[in-house]
Amino acid sequence: MAVNRRDLIDAVFHNEKTDRIPLGFWHHFLKDETGSDAFSHPELTEKVLAGQADFYKAFQPDLIKIMTDGYFSYPVESLKNPLTGPQDLKDLRTLGKDSDWFRFQIGYAKKLVSLYGKDVQLFYNLFAVPRTIEFMQDTAGHPVDLAEWIREDPEGTAHVFDVISEDYSILAKALIEEGGVDGIYLSVNNISYDRVSEEDYAKYVAPYELKILEAANEAKDNNILHICGYHGFRNHLEWYKDYPFLAVNWAAHVEGISLKEGKKLFHDKAVIGGFGQTEQDLIYRGSEEEIRKETERILTDTGTTGVVLGADCTIPRDTDIRHLEWIRRATEEFVK
Repeated sequence: MAVNRRDLIDAVFHNEKTDRIPLGFWHHFLKDETGSDAFSHPELTEKVLAGQADFYKAFQPDLIKIMTDGYFSYPVESLKNPLTGPQDLKDLRTLGKDSDWFRFQIGYAKKLVSLYGKDVQLFYNLFAVPRTIEFMQDTAGHPVDLAEWIREDPEGTAHVFDVISEDYSILAKALIEEGGVDGIYLSVNNISYDRVSEEDYAKYVAPYELKILEAANEAKDNNILHICGYHGFRNHLEWYKDYPFLAVNWAAHVEGISLKEGKKLFHDKAVIGGFGQTEQDLIYRGSEEEIRKETERILTDTGTTGVVLGADCTIPRDTDIRHLEWIRRATEEFVK
């Protein structure tokens, strides 16, 4: 029996059998998604909304990851200045729900929910605190070494993560309860593959990622964890296997961990991905035959229960929509 796209994602996220495999691909809509400031330039949000509308019309995705181009920053001036360590942020305080940082993002979420929420589930992209700090320092031309922060002043670093994650946890809950989104899509990574130990990560980083996920779960237990492997960044995936999420996405091609292997690692949770996400991967340059064969290979290996076909991360902006349609047709033929 055919089900609508909202019900389809519910079924897949709960490892129920379905009559087709959903697809979840997404890309950025601003040229400079990290450095653009939609808080100071609200017109940028209109560009993102227009881009989202074009993509939705062309592709008809089975779920929407709400792209937060223009909202990557945390509006505290001290984070825009060169930072030598967490001591530079020792006086950091939370923003509060009346700030533009909250109001603008909840308003943005509401617009997208009003446009697409009846048809598909929407998941709001949030970055764990280390990524936010790195984005802002990189944009300002002052790359920061958070692994060194943890080595030199772990408690001070944890304090910074705690303060900012408090706002993120409140935002995550408000996006679901007030903004109407179906869940969050929380992006995390190891900070450094070989310079932060599992013990230090568990003590000084993980609690502030878990705070965000747990706040979102209080509102709705329907959230996605993304373990980011963008630009080839490696992660110890096992560090996240007990995080409280309903579905998980990681860079299978970067990590060398297939969807099948990941399902075992993550206690048979629903998985999202399967395809590489760069200009060198099939999603971008493959022929119809190659893409169809790869779709069949992934599903043969992984199975068809609890699987959303997607990519390691955000796909290139100019990816040919026909490539995504080839995947969709191949999945339809596979389940028949």
